[in-house]
Amino acid sequence: MKAFKLENKPKIESGFKTPEHYFENFSEKLMQTLPANEPKVISIFQRRKNAFMAAAAILIIALMVPILFDTTTTKELDEATLENYLSYQTNMTQFDLINALESEDIDHINTTVALEDKTIEDMLASDPDLEQLLNE
Repeated sequence: MKAFKLENKPKIESGFKTPEHYFENFSEKLMQTLPANEPKVISIFQRRKNAFMAAAAILIIALMVPILFDTTTTKELDEATLENYLSYQTNMTQFDLINALESEDIDHINTTVALEDKTIEDMLASDPDLEQLLNE
């Protein structure tokens, strides 16, 4: 293979040529092609201001939604629900419950129930856990 030298002539000329006096008249031709009226310039800071306003509005709405749509309602527990919870869902025994009550609560609970002897006998006769009731 032959050694390639850049200094050798004839060199290949480029196929691209600029017209005569092209760079002298370039600025004049360019200014003629530009539109006469200038477009309105919008400041970057104005866009930022609008973005901050939008973000603040979204934040306020997000904080107000839970207040406006408050669906929680307070219901007082009825006695049966409380009794079922205490008897089936906790490890609290009847002795723990007695120790936790105050004397005013015990007086409030203390009611007289008038039961006939026949009713008591029927209940004891029909209950298979008679021994457990006697042990309690």
